[in-house]
Amino acid sequence: MAALQPHRIDLGDVVLRPFVASDEPAVALALEDPGILRWTAGTAVISSPADKRARRWLEPRIDGWARGNAVFAVADTATDQVIGSVTLRDVHRVPDQAVAAYWVSPLARGRRLGARALDAAARWGFATDGLRLHRISLDHSLVNEGSCHVALRAGFQLEGVMRDYYVEPTGQRHDSHLHARLATDAVPQPAGS
Repeated sequence: MAALQPHRIDLGDVVLRPFVASDEPAVALALEDPGILRWTAGTAVISSPADKRARRWLEPRIDGWARGNAVFAVADTATDQVIGSVTLRDVHRVPDQAVAAYWVSPLARGRRLGARALDAAARWGFATDGLRLHRISLDHSLVNEGSCHVALRAGFQLEGVMRDYYVEPTGQRHDSHLHARLATDAVPQPAGS
């Protein structure tokens, strides 16, 4: 994958920016959430000792831009504390496409922050001065209903169900929803409005 130029997106009360090493305490706090661990942390992080999980999660994200992934920390503008993450990964692995992933810290839930951040990352991903993508997809376990709400609010249409697609670190399988947003889709109202 070609390296990407790190980018910032200002949304007023929050900013999407690259992760830095000093984000480790905020990431550690987020990784205490069972939902984030279950749905987004990954086996390598979960199998790490609890006091090492944040560093294990953070290190590949800090250099993600150099590896062709647009990895954004979602940080509170006033404090710069990380309260979420949104990533566009596998950028152009399939021509003009990427895959999105996201989480929101329990500290910031209920503000539709996930949908706003995902929408902003997608708009930048489609832009001619951004990644020039045509399609961004994402998937989530059907059990993870909150993720479905985020995807729909951010304009990612439901395309179907992938049977037994998601595998938890425990080995339990779940059917998953596949969502996607195209550059040619009608632009949704700003997420959270």
